[in-house]
Amino acid sequence: MIPKVIPGAEPIFIKGNSIGFLLAHGFNGTPQSMEGLSRKFAEAGFTVYAPRMKGHGTSPADLEACTSSDWLRSLEEGFTLLKKACDKVFIVGQSMGSALTIQLASRSDADGIILINTALEVPGYEKYKNESSPRFIQEGRPDIKNPDVKEIAYSEVPLTAVHELFSLMKTTRPVIKDVTCPVLLFHSAEDHVVPQSCSDYIYETVSSSLKEYIHLNHSYHVASMDYDQQLIYDETVLFATRALANDGIILQA
Repeated sequence: MIPKVIPGAEPIFIKGNSIGFLLAHGFNGTPQSMEGLSRKFAEAGFTVYAPRMKGHGTSPADLEACTSSDWLRSLEEGFTLLKKACDKVFIVGQSMGSALTIQLASRSDADGIILINTALEVPGYEKYKNESSPRFIQEGRPDIKNPDVKEIAYSEVPLTAVHELFSLMKTTRPVIKDVTCPVLLFHSAEDHVVPQSCSDYIYETVSSSLKEYIHLNHSYHVASMDYDQQLIYDETVLFATRALANDGIILQA
């Protein structure tokens, strides 16, 4: 049976030029959290795809049946789709989506990755690491500074899914050094979900010759939907321009 997707949580695909942006949402998020950025990239002429990670945007029960490998497969399928449509592909990940992006970039030919508030640890979930109950964990309001923004997310998440998130974060750390493509990191100065040490560690560990780090001063964790959305878009395009210039390609958005 095909899961019923929550209205507004559907994947986003917009065909544009030969430069593609693949956008990976976070844990308990949906493509809706990346929609604003997706639209900006598309309006500038780029090809965009924001897949829905398996188990997200349907029901907590669906998420309970998923593994981190399922989420990575969702992103890999999106990457394959964009590679068929585009000459160059950049991956934009947020939180868990950033961890998935690192995993994919460590073993693919991505042309650059953009990491927003990467989750390599989530202190708020630590107390559940070795627990077998409760079956579901209640979630609060998504960590967004702008009070007018509403993110589509479950009000509760399965404990099994949190354990899968821990597994993903654990297996991501060892492959960070294998990332050689250009890397742009964003981290919110006030993030109530993941510590800045995650982004610091990535910046220090990647093997990329082109790596940049930008602090976001007006957003919380879900920065793609927050006050710094335009800054993230602007800096990402400038970063992609520099990355492509190294390959002798002049980016014309």
